[in-house]
Amino acid sequence: MQKSETYLDFCFIRKKNGFLKAEVQSMFERLFHSERLHWYLDIKERDGVEIVVAEVKGMSSWNSENEVIDYLEAHASEDFWTLLHGLQFNVFPVMKGCS
Repeated sequence: MQKSETYLDFCFIRKKNGFLKAEVQSMFERLFHSERLHWYLDIKERDGVEIVVAEVKGMSSWNSENEVIDYLEAHASEDFWTLLHGLQFNVFPVMKGCS
């Protein structure tokens, strides 16, 4: 199976309770367990809300941004979609030879 360079950015927001970063970490462990992806979570607190900006990168089996969306729609929990407030994807399939 051919792998693609994958860059996923997410922004999760919720009223402050001190657990958003741990919840995002747990969601990513479940969602991306079969892909060679690594993530960095940056937490911020402002005006009574927690904000987690997540940068995910590595190699995946997806060949397009639409495949990532299809995967998330099929596998992400309702909490994922409730907390999600922004996303950006870039998937670059590895091309061999000249085109």
